[in-house]
Amino acid sequence: MDHISTVLVANRGEIACRVIGTLRDQGVRAVAVYSDADADAPHVRAADAAVRLGPAPARQSYLDIDRVIDAARRTGAEAIHPGYGFLAENAAFARACAAAGIAFIGPPPEAIETMGDKISARAAVEARGVPTVPGISRPGLDDAALLAAAADIGFPVLIKPSAGGGGKGMHRVEDPAELPGALAAARREAAGAFGDDTLFLERFVDTPRHIEVQVLADAHGSVIHLGERECSLQRRHQKVVEEAPSPLLDAATRERIGAAACDAARSVGYVGAGTVEFIVPAAEPDAFYFMEMNTRLQVEHPVTEEITGVDLVAAQLAVARGEPLPLTQEQVRLDGHAVEARVYAEDPGAGFLPTGGRIRRVVAPAGPGIRVDSGIADGVEVTSLYDPMLMKIIAHGADRAEALDRLDRALAGTVVAGVGVNVDFLRHLLADPDVAAGRLDTGLLERIAGGHRRRPAPDEALIAAAMDWLLARWPAAAASPWRVPDAWRPGGAAAQRLRLGAAGAAGGAATLIGITGAPGAAEVVVGARVPGLDGAAADDADPAPPRRYAVAAHRDGELLRVDVDGLARHWRVDAAGGDVIVAGDPGAWALVHRPVVRAAAGGAGDADAVLRAPMPGTLIAAAVADGDAVAEGDPVVVVEAMKMEHTLRAPHAGVVTLLAAPGDQVAGDAALARIDPDPDPRPTPDPGPGSPESRPDAQE
Repeated sequence: MDHISTVLVANRGEIACRVIGTLRDQGVRAVAVYSDADADAPHVRAADAAVRLGPAPARQSYLDIDRVIDAARRTGAEAIHPGYGFLAENAAFARACAAAGIAFIGPPPEAIETMGDKISARAAVEARGVPTVPGISRPGLDDAALLAAAADIGFPVLIKPSAGGGGKGMHRVEDPAELPGALAAARREAAGAFGDDTLFLERFVDTPRHIEVQVLADAHGSVIHLGERECSLQRRHQKVVEEAPSPLLDAATRERIGAAACDAARSVGYVGAGTVEFIVPAAEPDAFYFMEMNTRLQVEHPVTEEITGVDLVAAQLAVARGEPLPLTQEQVRLDGHAVEARVYAEDPGAGFLPTGGRIRRVVAPAGPGIRVDSGIADGVEVTSLYDPMLMKIIAHGADRAEALDRLDRALAGTVVAGVGVNVDFLRHLLADPDVAAGRLDTGLLERIAGGHRRRPAPDEALIAAAMDWLLARWPAAAASPWRVPDAWRPGGAAAQRLRLGAAGAAGGAATLIGITGAPGAAEVVVGARVPGLDGAAADDADPAPPRRYAVAAHRDGELLRVDVDGLARHWRVDAAGGDVIVAGDPGAWALVHRPVVRAAAGGAGDADAVLRAPMPGTLIAAAVADGDAVAEGDPVVVVEAMKMEHTLRAPHAGVVTLLAAPGDQVAGDAALARIDPDPDPRPTPDPGPGSPESRPDAQE
């Protein structure tokens, strides 16, 4: 198609925003599509026009081929860009576009079909001499044939489904005696996930690295590669951090693997941008084996763009117009190093369970070499209906060390308030010595994930938030000394106190802060016990001894200048409601004010006063009534989320105040109940047969 003036983007989130950005740069009109859940999403706002597809579920909106084609016709779109996910690798969709006279910005449907089936893909690339992992793969293999071939392949073997990916139906088998049962399980899983239980076997590659090559092909027979990407940092076969180039490959191997990727693309008459994925044994970096080809743009494509200077979406658009590739293989240059981190709506401290809710504030990083591809904004609702990836942060540097350092600093300045995200875990990952040294394999992330503990906000950030709170209560010019809120009493000023916790942290854990004096000259005590505060008790979230600081603070234009023990820093503090965003040179943090509840002598600490929802869900039961007395460990409320029941128990003896009712939809971290300390606790009773935690499907 020689002329393309309007392109419909059949996707959502960050990839839709990224594609729309290039279309606008190219002077091409961009049309967005959206479900009811995305009516005011950033990709809708960024487009020149937008069409509603239908209700929130993807099958009734983004995956409805007829509705997408109809939207393209109604808006005069000559082409459709599918992004990734949804319809991007759907051969039926590519054919529907052709039947409607609309260009599909992707490969021919035949290439999608061949590469979408791992057995046919393996046969196609083997015919071009591309190396594959030793194994057996052909249509119609039954269990008897797979069992007979396993001994010659050699154990351990890997069972893989022919249709689909993402690790579903994949099983590693060490013992030949376990193979029959594993085959039966793999067939069930593959049939359930993909509607096809065809399996094949490969030899398991020990300490594998996942390396992929970006290819570009035009309709005139030219195929080039743009170098490789290292994608070994994965969790449950889903990539988390990617980089280009790979720290493993030398120049000779890079040339060989690139040529093999081009041959794989030629084997199916490929046209457009695609990715050929290889598995590489960590102990044999000069050996590589074809794994699969993704017939679309990849999530991690920005790292290739950063080191080559090639806009892959612009190249896709040029190929769709019938133009030759914009450069030859000899003109491809790799400049420096780039690393990408995926920001997911998930809670690493709760087994990476998805989170959700309304985003109250987004603070995206900026600086030299930093790129952010985002699909979120303030006020956006994050639901479990779609992929949990919210944004990607990409850092480019002169070398790998600089790129990693820039990425870590960018993550330190990233805040997504209102929804739990994995940013702190990403920093934990980058700090691992093996990651820093480039000693990677696909199992590394899982091995080091258990060592992650969420880093608390530093005292400097907590003090900045506290001084902002104090200044907001301080009158600019008080008409009377009695109206100055300095906590003055005969005999001296009393300490004022507040509690600040990490936004999104479950359980209400927070740090108690005491302030004595005025903003210009105050003593601030941060920590578990604050002398002079009646009933102050140990805070489980911060067991360290209290820290005392001499502090002075004042507004300096739009910034807050805070002098802590003689060292002054400028902070940007944005407080709205209970949320506080604190950003400065050391980083950025999303904090929230927690209620201060006095504890009786010997009673519980402030951090335990409020029970909060561990994730978005439904409050399905209250085990007690408002005003009831409970003992430590008593069930209080039950939340259903992610098809599981979570029983929240009293952390100490006290009297219950219910803050939500059964049937309420609750956001993650929502306050559900408060336990005011009870000076006369009763023994913990045995749960009866009707209690929520006695149900076999209840989980904590």
